[in-house]
Amino acid sequence: MGLRIVQQGSARKKGEGLRLDTVRRPPRGVPKTEFAKRDFYDGWLPNLSPSLELMKAGQAAQAAGDAKGWEAFVRKFRAEMNEPNSAKMLDLLAAMSHQTDFSVGCYCEDEARCHRSVLRALLSERGADFA
Repeated sequence: MGLRIVQQGSARKKGEGLRLDTVRRPPRGVPKTEFAKRDFYDGWLPNLSPSLELMKAGQAAQAAGDAKGWEAFVRKFRAEMNEPNSAKMLDLLAAMSHQTDFSVGCYCEDEARCHRSVLRALLSERGADFA
């Protein structure tokens, strides 16, 4: 049992369970009926993605290799995830990880410079079981 952090669109692994997408926007040019078939996601949780403004700032920091900008992104994203609705969702996912297999992800290639690395840390802090 447990939780995996994945890159959406990558080949699914055995035992991965449902894929939950944590991005602000669904993939462009892909019919909704194809999201799961193309290994994007089964369910969408946009409230676990950075706000549009913060997402743009994080992408700019990432592209420029700006370590301070990335640290600011992480700090601000953590603050957004402390908002009640997001915090409750993170608590639920951490609890679910003790009972079932599922995965959480987004499209970025490098997890270290992606909000999913922050989600991994937040879920770990809540006691999530990772597969």
